[in-house]
Amino acid sequence: MARDASERPVLKVHPDSAIPMSYRGRLAPSPTGFLHVGHARTFWIAQQRAQSHGGPLVLRNEDLDRNRSKTEFVSAMLEDLRWFGFQWQEGPDCGGPYAPYSQSERLDLYCSAFEKLRARGFVYPCVCSRQDVLRALQAPHAGEDEPIYPGTCRSVKNKGVQKDSPRVNWRFQVPDGEAISFVDGRSGRHEFVAGRDFGDFVVWRHDNLPSYQLAVVVDDAAMSITEVVRGEDLLKSTARQLLLYKALSLRRPAFFHCPLVADEAGVRLAKRNAPLSLRTLRAKGLTPQLIRETWATNSP
Repeated sequence: MARDASERPVLKVHPDSAIPMSYRGRLAPSPTGFLHVGHARTFWIAQQRAQSHGGPLVLRNEDLDRNRSKTEFVSAMLEDLRWFGFQWQEGPDCGGPYAPYSQSERLDLYCSAFEKLRARGFVYPCVCSRQDVLRALQAPHAGEDEPIYPGTCRSVKNKGVQKDSPRVNWRFQVPDGEAISFVDGRSGRHEFVAGRDFGDFVVWRHDNLPSYQLAVVVDDAAMSITEVVRGEDLLKSTARQLLLYKALSLRRPAFFHCPLVADEAGVRLAKRNAPLSLRTLRAKGLTPQLIRETWATNSP
C-alpha cells in the first residue's frame, strides 16, 4: 500500500547504536505454565553472562496475559528457578530500584509510551484480524509469527479514536523497504526488511493492554537492561523492537539470541511439554547439574 513520505517520521536504526552502560541482565518468564528445560538453558546463559560482566540479574514477571497467567504458575516459577540455582538481585519477590517487577503493575508506563507513539504519528487504529491481535500479547515463536499485515487500516485517521475504543487495536506503521540490521552477540549480523519480512504490528490491544513488543521495550529501557538474552526464535522481534526504541527515543540494549532446545522429534519445546518441565524432572530425581550436563551447549 503506497504511503506519502510526509505521513510519519523516517526511522534509521544503526546496528551499533547501543550506548555502553554498566551491565544489567534479565530473566523474563511468563507465568502461563511450568518452566521447561528450554527456559532453563536460556536463563542459565543469561545468568552466566551477567556474572561474567559483574552485573546484576533482574527477574521480571511478564504476566500481562490475563487469561493464561495464574498465581500458581508465579509461585512455581519462583520455586523452580531457585531450585535450579538461579540468583537474581532484583525481582517481584525481593524488590529493587526499578519496582514493580510484574508487568501487570506497570500499565501506566505502557500507556505513556503508547501516547508518545500516537502523538508522534507512529500508530494508527485497526479493526482487522482478531486472531493475530490475540497473538500480539505473547512473544512470537518460530512458526507462529503473525502474517504480514496488508495495511488495510493505514488510512484511518486517529482523530477522535480513543485508545480503548471497542474492537479497535493499534498498529505501529513500519517504514516499508527499510532494512533493520543489528549485531547479535552470538550469531552476528542480522537484517530484516520492514514491509517484506514483517509488517505493521499491534502495539495496543482492544482490551486496553499493550502487546508483548511494546511492553518489553518499555520495561527493558525503564529497567536499564543493557543486554537481552533470549531464544533465537525472537530474532525477527528484535527488528520490530528496534523500531520502537527509535520511535520512543529510548536507549536500546544489546541482544544475545540462544539456540532453542527441541524435543526428540526436533520440535521446539513449549510449556505443554510437561515431561520436560523442571518440576517433572525434579520429581523424577534429576538434579540441576544432571540437567545441565545434557545440554549440548551451556556456555555463553
